[in-house]
Amino acid sequence: MKRGSTSRRSKTDLARLRAKPDAAIVRDADAPEWTPEMFARAVARNGLRPVPAKMLLSLRIDSDVVEWFRARGKGYQSRMNALLRAYMEAHR
Repeated sequence: MKRGSTSRRSKTDLARLRAKPDAAIVRDADAPEWTPEMFARAVARNGLRPVPAKMLLSLRIDSDVVEWFRARGKGYQSRMNALLRAYMEAHR
């Protein structure tokens, strides 16, 4: 059986990479440029604390409020949760 390399040493030629100007470095095509809309939809987390467990809850919210959040696309419940969390933390 052929034994694979167990070296943890990087095979990247870092000296050659450092010598290149930033414009010459090809960026990852799988990682798109962030747009302002993507930043607006992002949910920020402070630190590396574990995410608290979610609780299923029946809650009455005005229909226009729910429709406003739904109109902003997928993940509207997470955004509602993030806003409630920000309000909670601001009023501690």
